[in-house]
Amino acid sequence: MDFIKDFLTYDPRQPMLFTHLYFWIFFALVLAVYTVIYKKNPLRNAFLFFASLFFYWKSGGHFFVILIFSTLVDYTLGQLIYTSKLQWRRKLFVSLSVVVNLSLLAYFKYAYFFVDIVNDVFGTQHQVIDLLALWTNNLTGSSFNLTQIILPVGISFYTFQTISYTVDIYRRKVLPVKNIVDFGFYVSFFPQLVAGPIVRAAEFVPQLYKKYQVTKREFGYALFLILNGLIKKMLISDFISINFVDRIFANPELYTGIENLFGVYGYGLQIYCDFSGYTDIAIGVALLLGFRLPLNFNSPYKAESITDFWRRWHISLSTWLRDYLYIPLGGNRKGKARTYINLAITMILGGLWHGAAWRFIIWGALHGVWLAIHKGWLTVFGKPSGKPRFWGHFLRVFLTFNLVNFAWIFFRAADMQKANAIIARIGTVFNGEQLKQFPEILSAYGHIFVLMLVAYIIHWLPKSFKTKYQNWFINMHWSLKVLIAVITAFILYQAKSGDVQPFIYFQF
Repeated sequence: MDFIKDFLTYDPRQPMLFTHLYFWIFFALVLAVYTVIYKKNPLRNAFLFFASLFFYWKSGGHFFVILIFSTLVDYTLGQLIYTSKLQWRRKLFVSLSVVVNLSLLAYFKYAYFFVDIVNDVFGTQHQVIDLLALWTNNLTGSSFNLTQIILPVGISFYTFQTISYTVDIYRRKVLPVKNIVDFGFYVSFFPQLVAGPIVRAAEFVPQLYKKYQVTKREFGYALFLILNGLIKKMLISDFISINFVDRIFANPELYTGIENLFGVYGYGLQIYCDFSGYTDIAIGVALLLGFRLPLNFNSPYKAESITDFWRRWHISLSTWLRDYLYIPLGGNRKGKARTYINLAITMILGGLWHGAAWRFIIWGALHGVWLAIHKGWLTVFGKPSGKPRFWGHFLRVFLTFNLVNFAWIFFRAADMQKANAIIARIGTVFNGEQLKQFPEILSAYGHIFVLMLVAYIIHWLPKSFKTKYQNWFINMHWSLKVLIAVITAFILYQAKSGDVQPFIYFQF
């Protein structure tokens, strides 16, 4: 009975994560019911909608009220935009959708940031109050803390998703869904609800009305993605984080420049394996249910430029920012100077999307500057022609990799003081005394560095090679797939370090 109670109730210390046993019990129950109803689309969509609400309840508690509110608002406004004949009304309704969604996001995510700026500028002492907690306390007699606003899980993702829905209806790129249950399912689909990928209505809504169809090959591919994602998250990301990266970023002054440098490279690997691991699992789980989610990562550290990096990293966000911010700002259609300004604005806001802190703004600004420099370089020198030579390709990848990792310092550091300390320590890497300590450092962290090296090598393997071992797994007998899954689960369980670590992008 205690197990059932724990499974049904929300515990903020135990959110439902892909790496938690509770999720796989939940998913097994969903599949058990799904095998009975999957041929009946309306019933299937309704069931997955309510299953997704339960998943969000287990992940974010009472904040599922905000999810339902966004669903009701944008479903209604989408219908009004579609049925309105007058252009000014269509503009009014789409503007209302954008304002409501961004206001919610701004309140929960940026209230402290903006209030602190106002207090610093005007010398005031304004304090933030959690209005949702206040209203809940008044209605139910509960005693939620009013002085701390907690960020609802996944709000940045489903907010952008619902905005794209109403904007695309306004642009006449997509028709509205048939009923609110279908729309609720689109917004809350549990595999990608809390950390993406951000799914556009044009990509997902048509699937709501198609028959379930998953080929034998797709089933194998889904299982491959799930196992691959779990390995990335639990065997690589969590291990590197707990045993090395977190220690470096917590107290950079206590470590040598070499350790700080490898800590930054470790974080670059950690955040990639964490986030891409989540999306691998999300895409695999969704595919088993018959729904195709878009690719979100494409070996980003193989990028030859910052522009190429953003074609490979968090693809659903970068394309969203391009289509709903950069292009509406004017894109590259209003001259070179305006193009560079638009790039800077887009990337700074992209940085702010990740978190309400100056270090995220700096992270976004750095990428904006580097994108502008790359675009200017191409304007002057043009794109390289022909197949790139090895050393030219290597140098471009090496430079891009280090620029990206330099920016990660601001993204990961707890504050600007820590970020500056890490940069200062890395600046001493080529000090003679530190270089003499390298064998000792290598001995102390040998297992960490070997894991990092192997993971990076696998990341940099040719796509053709990765496709071969992926196809090898897909085409093998189902009994071997089961055996590999069991062995993987056993290894991951043995490698698990303490408490289950939340996915990094849950905080965004």
